[in-house]
Amino acid sequence: MNGNLHRKGVEPAGPVRTRNGTLLECQRHLFWLPDDVHYLNCAYMSPLLRSVEEAGIAGMRRKRLPSDIVPADFFTERDRVRALCARLINAPDPSRVALVPAASYGLAVVARNTRLEKGQNIVIVEEQFPSNVYVWMRLCREAGGELRTVPRPRGPSAGSVWTERVLEAMDEATAVVAMPHVHWTDGTRFDLLRIGARARELGAALVVDGTQSVGALPFDVRAIQPDALVCAAYKWLLGPYGTGVAWYGPRYDGGVPLEETWLAREGSEDFRALVRYRDAYQPGAVRYDAGGSPNFILVPMLVAALEQVLAWTPEAIQAYCTALTRELLEESAALGFGVEEEAWRAGHLFGLRMPAGVDLTRAQALLAERRISVSLRGSAMRVSPHVYNDERDIEALRAALHAIARVA
Repeated sequence: MNGNLHRKGVEPAGPVRTRNGTLLECQRHLFWLPDDVHYLNCAYMSPLLRSVEEAGIAGMRRKRLPSDIVPADFFTERDRVRALCARLINAPDPSRVALVPAASYGLAVVARNTRLEKGQNIVIVEEQFPSNVYVWMRLCREAGGELRTVPRPRGPSAGSVWTERVLEAMDEATAVVAMPHVHWTDGTRFDLLRIGARARELGAALVVDGTQSVGALPFDVRAIQPDALVCAAYKWLLGPYGTGVAWYGPRYDGGVPLEETWLAREGSEDFRALVRYRDAYQPGAVRYDAGGSPNFILVPMLVAALEQVLAWTPEAIQAYCTALTRELLEESAALGFGVEEEAWRAGHLFGLRMPAGVDLTRAQALLAERRISVSLRGSAMRVSPHVYNDERDIEALRAALHAIARVA
């Protein structure tokens, strides 16, 4: 097998064409991954693309002579990130995109600008990533609100039930629904179209952590209509650590930023006039940019990463991962691993619930011995492939699953 999605017996679930119309095949040659490492762990951290690494090195060299960095560079490269991100999520206005260092930062902006009355509730899902929990715990504690956690339904095929329970948990007292598109521990998908529609009926804010989905799973701001979408960039956006993007809808227009950066103020392009302080901010979500956001090393790296993701397209990435792992998932279920139904799991991130009797420590050691990189999250083995993976990686994992099942 050669990693080609259009070979006999491995037909993609949908279109797998990149933006230029070619079929997406294994892209390992664009990364620095060793041949003997089976890296199925993009949900932990993506490897650097060669192009992203080169952009970072060029950025470091640029600092050798700062006189070549002109005032316009503080703005044009950040605006390039905004434009690329807006294209990725089908957002009409790039100025609604802010540059943030982490998902927690972007979510803190939302919490600071969300009014919660005593007795109102915020809905989240069980075992959600901590960055999208702690901020709401604090807000509820300070305002006298209720943090309403929707438990994970038991059983391997719980996706559809979980969405229904989220909808049931929402009521007239709901101020915020804060959740992911796919669950970070096992890739369970939520129906954000229905959840978003219900949130709008109730006047509640829909706040989405897209860190584990945007870039590998299509996300359409116009269709889902979230009030905020926050993404760390070092996973599926293939960017460097310490970078992220956040899209803020009209609900958060005119809010109070976490920092009062000089770059966020109107007229900051004129460095000679910076001593003439202004109250007015730049338009859109620029006011929410973190201090130091024009980073001349990290921003070019993020630009290179977003350009490559857009060239592949999230649709093609998702279809590639789905086709690559479909047979593996069928075989895993036969071995006794719990597997979510295909309609309710992501192709790029999914969990295999361990058979009864498996020693997780021993399973982890077995995987490490075979140089297979996945993550154990709760009782699930989280597998997160990308377009740098091929059948050799899947075969290595298949053999490891058989070995784990034998000792269960």
